[in-house]
Parts: sequence; C-alpha cells; structure tokens
Amino acid sequence: MSVYFCMMVTGAIAGVENTLTAPTIYFPMAHIFTFLILMLGPSKIIGPFVKLTAGADPQLEKKMALTATLFSGIALLIAGLLGELILRKHGVPLAVLSLAGGIILFLVAIQDTIRQFSFEDMSSEHHSAREPNIKLALAPLAFPIIVTPYGIAALIVFLSFAADIQSQLTIGGMVVVILLLNFVAMLFARKLMTSLGVALAIVGSVLSVVQVALGLQIIGNSFLALGLF
Repeated sequence: MSVYFCMMVTGAIAGVENTLTAPTIYFPMAHIFTFLILMLGPSKIIGPFVKLTAGADPQLEKKMALTATLFSGIALLIAGLLGELILRKHGVPLAVLSLAGGIILFLVAIQDTIRQFSFEDMSSEHHSAREPNIKLALAPLAFPIIVTPYGIAALIVFLSFAADIQSQLTIGGMVVVILLLNFVAMLFARKLMTSLGVALAIVGSVLSVVQVALGLQIIGNSFLALGLF
C-alpha cells in the first residue's frame, strides 16, 4: 500500500496566482514507517533514559516512561492537527515544509555522526546532578528526545500528503506502534544497556548514517517537487 504524494506549489507572480503541479512522488508505507521509527523510535531513547533515571527506583522509572509516552502521543497528535491547519491557513507549500524537515534531519544526523567519533565528547560526558523526577519525563525526555523537531515536520508532511483518511489513519497507527516500542524500550533500558551496550552503540552509528542519507533524500525530493531539478 502506498501513499500517493502529489506536491503542488502555489506562487504569486505580478499579483496572479499560478499553480505548479510537481512530479508525482510515491512513498510506500514501509518507507514511511522507516522514516518515522528513525526520527521518533527507541534507538536514540535508551541511553538518555538510563542517564535521566540514574538512581531512581523501578516504580519511578515506570512512571517516567509512561508519562513520557503519553505526553509524546499528545504532542504528536496536536502537532499533526495544527500543522495541517497552519499550512492551509498560511498557504505554506508542502514541498517547502518537506525541505525544511529534510535540512533539519540532515544537520542533526551529521552532528550526531560526528559526535560519535569525537573522543573529547566521549571523555567529557557529563551526568546531570539533578535527582530523577517526573518533570524530566516531559522535558527533556518527551521533548526533544522522543518528539524531535524533524520528527514533527515529517509527520505533518506525511499526513498532509496522504491521499485519503485511510492513509492518514494508517500513519497514525504507525506512530502509536512506535510509541509503544519506545515505552517497552524504556522499561528495559537498563538491562539493554548492560547486555547490549556495544551492539546498541554500533546500531546507533549505522542509524546516524542512514539518517544523513534520509535527510538528503527528503531534500532531493523537495527540490524535485519545487521544480528545481
């Protein structure tokens, strides 16, 4: 099943609006799920969650994981609904929003990739002196660790480009599945770090490179939709 993406760019020239129909772009649902799980999924959550909950009892850890998951879901729902309304109200071309999301994803992915090879960053890693508390589940755990800015941009773009309500519901279902995966990952984060710490680091490095490539792909598709290629 594919979401039918038809990007249209509307511009005004000498006071006359001209509608430019860009090339049709297809994104299979499997590709959309890959995009979303990289931007919103558990791969980047486990390490920060372990640090934020250092010294916390298991009950507090579960409460923080649940609170962060629920808050993330609410934030994504609001962002998805408001995003479409704002786009329609202000006439922001979807291709422009897609380009912005791709640039943000690319820059963040590049930063994360470089950081992994920085010995200075690894050796000077600091631990927060704050005691674990439920407020940390909202910030920084839910936002911006789980609900990333580029993740929000991607969700708005996918929902806006969806051809029908069924496609939008499918994308919403994907987000729910990813949030559930995040919740499970946080519940077992400490065990995963203990037993799979090196493997998770390797996977994180690979995913960072994949995110760089995805960012470039989004930018390329946006240029194509804007007729710049």
